[in-house]
Amino acid sequence: MTSDIEAVRRGRGVAVIIPCYNEAVTIGKVVDDFRRTMPEADVYVYDNNSSDGTGGIAREHGAIVKVERRQGKGNVVRQMMRDIDADYYLMVDGDDTYPAEAGPDLLAPLAADEADMVVGDRLSNGTYGEENDRAFHGFGNNLVRFLIKAIYGFEFSDVMTGYRAYNKVFAKTMPVLSPGFEIETELSIHAVDKRWRIAEVPIDYRDRPEGSESKLSTFSDGFKVLMMILSLFKDYKPLALFSWVALLFVLLGLIAGVPVIAQFAATGLVPRLPSALLAVGLVFVGLLAFTCGLILDTVVKGARKQYEIQVTEAYERYGCCDKAE
Repeated sequence: MTSDIEAVRRGRGVAVIIPCYNEAVTIGKVVDDFRRTMPEADVYVYDNNSSDGTGGIAREHGAIVKVERRQGKGNVVRQMMRDIDADYYLMVDGDDTYPAEAGPDLLAPLAADEADMVVGDRLSNGTYGEENDRAFHGFGNNLVRFLIKAIYGFEFSDVMTGYRAYNKVFAKTMPVLSPGFEIETELSIHAVDKRWRIAEVPIDYRDRPEGSESKLSTFSDGFKVLMMILSLFKDYKPLALFSWVALLFVLLGLIAGVPVIAQFAATGLVPRLPSALLAVGLVFVGLLAFTCGLILDTVVKGARKQYEIQVTEAYERYGCCDKAE
């Protein structure tokens, strides 16, 4: 087992996957660093419509370069998982903010069969806070972490990191839906909801070098991430979501209806008929929402059972059936 782990740390059976958009300033160094650190790994760079020669530079430095015309990081990662056949996948950004030297540490829990997805944690050792001077990024990360903890009960140390590793079965059964920077959130929620084994490895983070610009929009991409969380909450836990919606409408119905009921009890009359109709309507909408939640919950449980069967078949197909999910 130890020799197998060491082989993986050198990159045997590993695909380093780097989604890129206009990273000419840094991509050459990133490719060089990973080829030096893990000489046996295949380094893939997917050029996402760059206009600065990113793909050509990566090819000159020895990377396997492919082009993805659909704009957005999520679209690139989806195609990478479809195209590339490897035992382990190490996903990293092409902006030289993540150290290649940490790659073997992220792969080690996978090789030891202790995890299915490993997250490179930038926050625990404080380097992200020291290096990143972009306003609200830390707040956004903490907000997403809080929401995932509240909804799914799992607390990530760093949920928005772009430095991750996962095994083949995870990659080949992961349904990527997000088109853009929401991909990290989607990967995290999928892993938690489907009960994949998750490990976190602290890493050093460094800010972009001079001349390299971030493509992440704090507010617009942050809003997309929040919408992704809400969408996956609806898809994965409909009963919980619609129960809260039902409770809200029932409470509003009681607020509108209690004075009407009290007046009727005192006088035997219902002079505020519009309020009575409003109360009945609100309660009815609440009960309807709860019923929708029950129906969708049954559908989701059926889909979850089917997914578990697909994962078992994937383990058998890739010769990993001796590993527990």
